[in-house]
Amino acid sequence: MDLRLQFDTSDIEWELVAAILKEIGMAYHLAALHKRAFENSWVVVFAFKETQMIGFGRAISDGVYQAALYDVAVLPDYQGLGVGKRIVENIVSRCPGCNLMLYAAPGKDKFYEKFDFRRMLTGMALFTNAQKMRERGFTE
Repeated sequence: MDLRLQFDTSDIEWELVAAILKEIGMAYHLAALHKRAFENSWVVVFAFKETQMIGFGRAISDGVYQAALYDVAVLPDYQGLGVGKRIVENIVSRCPGCNLMLYAAPGKDKFYEKFDFRRMLTGMALFTNAQKMRERGFTE
């Protein structure tokens, strides 16, 4: 597949970012909040097939030894075609020397295991909506 990757936030349709996250069942917010989150991130990757945005991801980092992946998403019609792989590989390569953490949607563990991500025994979270995250299978 001919895939174009973009590593900045210029000319992004933020409403589409929210719509893609909603479509695949991930947490989504107002477009303006996604814009702020991506603009404040250490690394951003947007994937396009011609002019259509089909996926994206981002990482926050201290730029030294810690980073966390967020919002890795690919439209359903393009899942399984290597788009997510390219997004994650590019994020990882732009965080050299960093420990990388993420929390994935339930059932997506196998995808991240291909990149050598492993389940943590000590990971914990303090979510703003703890009950909702418990119901969605993110916490005990």
